[in-house]
Amino acid sequence: MPSPRRNAEGRPLTACAPSSSGSPAHGGGGGGGRFEFQSLLSSRAPGADPTCARLRASESPVHRRGSFPLAGAGSSPALPPPLPEEDRMDLNPSFLGIALRSLLAIDLWLSKKLGVCAGESSSWGSVRPLMKLLEVSGHGIPWLLGTLYCLSRSDSCAGREVLMNLLFSLLLDLLLVALIKGLVRRRRPAHNQMDMFFTLSVDKYSFPSGHATRAALVSRFILNHLVLAIPLRVLVVLWAFILGLSRVMLGRHNVTDVAFGFFLGYMQYSIVDYCWLSPHNAPVLFVLWNQQ
Repeated sequence: MPSPRRNAEGRPLTACAPSSSGSPAHGGGGGGGRFEFQSLLSSRAPGADPTCARLRASESPVHRRGSFPLAGAGSSPALPPPLPEEDRMDLNPSFLGIALRSLLAIDLWLSKKLGVCAGESSSWGSVRPLMKLLEVSGHGIPWLLGTLYCLSRSDSCAGREVLMNLLFSLLLDLLLVALIKGLVRRRRPAHNQMDMFFTLSVDKYSFPSGHATRAALVSRFILNHLVLAIPLRVLVVLWAFILGLSRVMLGRHNVTDVAFGFFLGYMQYSIVDYCWLSPHNAPVLFVLWNQQ
């Protein structure tokens, strides 16, 4: 009968003998590899119980840490499905995207700070009625009705020509602003109160400010086609500026809505001036109006 194998100290290795001093159970520095090696030797020794050897191998620190799967275990778990595109975080945004997001954040913050007349309980709530009266002065309906009345009462060809083009510019302004609002569909600020004078379906959107476009358009039209003294010209410019500022103070618009409105109104007058209606290029229109 072959003699049992002996360890370095001359002691025989049994099937379930306690581990050597280098095992983790006794605080030795042999590590999990030495423990595994001794377990394999014990399992190959004659008369050793293979079940006990497998149990000792499963108690190895390596297996407890889960570094190596046990023999006979199932296949590795499947990887989680990838996240949808909209849930992934953009780790490398473009410079333009960062700039636009920063501009939007500044716009919202500044608009909220300037909305001092957004409600009766605001810091400048007592000035709100005056701001609403100024709001009516820039509304499209009073300007359209006033232009039609003056056009019907005018008895000079030059006056009718100027008023006809003013009516054309007001209609162009309403059309372009409604078109852009319907395309952009930017909601009005959250602190706005929907108590505006005569609103339409597109007036629930804020970009661009129709009052700002109309103020810039009418101001440039008046300054170019009416002979006014310098104080009156200054008052026209101040009216346009304060009207645009009141839109932010009332909480109707953000700052960028008013800024783009001023730019759009300025460019609209250039279109009107380029397409200026006169008895020479639109004689049918003037003849039909004279017959009224």
